[in-house]
Amino acid sequence: MDISEVIRSTFAARQFTDDPVPDDVLVRMLEHARFAPSGGNRQGWHVIVVRDPEIRAAIAQAAERPAKRYVAMQQAGEGPWNAVYPSSVTDESAAHLPSPRRLMDPYLNAPVLLAVVVDLGEVASVDKELDRVGVISGGSIYPFVWSLLLMARNEGYGGTLTTIPVANEPDLKPILGLPDHYAIAAFLPIGKPVKQLTKLKRGPVDGFTTIDRLDGESFGG
Repeated sequence: MDISEVIRSTFAARQFTDDPVPDDVLVRMLEHARFAPSGGNRQGWHVIVVRDPEIRAAIAQAAERPAKRYVAMQQAGEGPWNAVYPSSVTDESAAHLPSPRRLMDPYLNAPVLLAVVVDLGEVASVDKELDRVGVISGGSIYPFVWSLLLMARNEGYGGTLTTIPVANEPDLKPILGLPDHYAIAAFLPIGKPVKQLTKLKRGPVDGFTTIDRLDGESFGG
């Protein structure tokens, strides 16, 4: 596929057919994704191909509590799990909600489930001393994650970058065999989408690009 078509049609797929993802396809995805950039080219990523049904079930279970809060925050008109604005939603106030299967079932049912983890001893975190949530470490892992999803699309498959279970990372670390200095960056359910979207909704360039300052003149209009 043309690279621009791949970029413009890679969507968050959560529903898949029963078609398997052959191992050779998965190897090709990984073979190309490994050329993603990382700070100092230290390549601190590791991919776990999760096949054990019990481990998959544990990941889905880890998603339930934070997914309920996600839904409750949406219902309250909040931006779910926002790092800036406090939430009125608690685990207790969200507990009555039904299990959000849409956010849990892909971990159980996707033909392939990848856990992408990162060695925090191998990434630069130049914002670690700032009084805000750190984001810089992501620059050494998420280009790799996105490259995997682009390659899945190029191969005729799809998936989505999910993080909901990471709210319960302490419970998942021993299950996945992770030492303390590793973090879970994403879970990627991968498969053949039930429906392939080709027209995605995104804001125009001049809506998010300015010159010199955040409040500067719009660029790209």
